[in-house]
Amino acid sequence: MSQTAWWASESLWRKSAIWVTGVSFIFLIFLTFDTVDHITAGSKSGRVKAYSVINNRIDYVFDAKRNMQVPVIGPVEPLFGKVLTEEEAEALVSKGKLTTQSKNCMNCHTLLGNGSYYAPDLTKSWLDQSWGSKETREKSMVEFLMDPTDKLHNSLGRKMPNLGITEEEAKATVAFLKWMSSIDTNGFPANFKPLDQSDAPVATVTAEPAPKASAAPAQQ
Repeated sequence: MSQTAWWASESLWRKSAIWVTGVSFIFLIFLTFDTVDHITAGSKSGRVKAYSVINNRIDYVFDAKRNMQVPVIGPVEPLFGKVLTEEEAEALVSKGKLTTQSKNCMNCHTLLGNGSYYAPDLTKSWLDQSWGSKETREKSMVEFLMDPTDKLHNSLGRKMPNLGITEEEAKATVAFLKWMSSIDTNGFPANFKPLDQSDAPVATVTAEPAPKASAAPAQQ
């Protein structure tokens, strides 16, 4: 009668499987809590900004050290001309997120690369050059969301239908999309060219000095 080698015994492999499963479970719990910290708004990692970031200018610039484009938070530029508290900003962004869910936006679009690839990714749509300029962007986005059917950049290719979005829902969606653009996505989407948000130079007029009066000739 042959004796089974220790490394081939059923008991050894059963115990090993139990230990590996247990250690992996503990490790996954640790990773879950660590991930939650990184993906929570206002987290210490800084990857996901607090909701009140919608009160500021958000740009997307190339970082030579990281060799990728990263979001940069600039000066105060509140949405629709009103600075919001953190609670107000969270409520507005949350309403925008719920609007995108209720209108099934991800049936056509993607967010952070997740969803359907029928229509453009919306992760950095706040920075899309299609809105023309930063001065007209808010108005253009709200009007587009409320009724995109007659808008110029919806006239070619795959068209977005009128989803019956109200003005309140549209403004909340714009807030959600602005907040989304502040998330550090490690350069995603690649090769994205953001809207120029530089401030127009202020024209200055320098007064020319008045010509000096010539001295009157001496009387003879």
